[in-house]
Amino acid sequence: MREACTRTLRPAPKQPAPSVNRMSETAHDTPAASVTAMVDHVLALAATWTAWDGIPAPVDDRVYTPHKAIRRVADHMIDHLSELEARLAGEEPRPDHWHASAITTEADRAPFTEEDLEEARSRLTRLARIWANRLEALTAEQLDDSPGEGWSFRELARHLAGSTYYADALGDLS
Repeated sequence: MREACTRTLRPAPKQPAPSVNRMSETAHDTPAASVTAMVDHVLALAATWTAWDGIPAPVDDRVYTPHKAIRRVADHMIDHLSELEARLAGEEPRPDHWHASAITTEADRAPFTEEDLEEARSRLTRLARIWANRLEALTAEQLDDSPGEGWSFRELARHLAGSTYYADALGDLS
């Protein structure tokens, strides 16, 4: 495991989240719907996290907590939105300098309260709306033959939909 953890770890979920490679757009009609469905899924699970017992959940070589899962989903959405906007503007995307899920901060270990859930709902639904508005404004050609290097914007949205991984690491705690 990459990080030191002095607390006891919860057993890994019996069925880990599907990887990005196993997800397909057939589950959702459009790239925008893929992103908004991902946020709906994350927030449905997050609604149960006020019952979290404070024990991080190990998945693969990382550990997850409610705050870390929300942080990773939001950061992932911001990171790829920045990439998409830069590429549309003909610029090189700025690299991020986040430690991503490789670290678990003290803030990640804090109890997850109703207020935290309200904040997550506000933050993630607004980010999802920004994504949906941007993706819906693009033509099919822009979605599939996107400027700059990297995935097409359709593939980028499909990749982003895989952010359910972070929430699924904790699962339903009700």
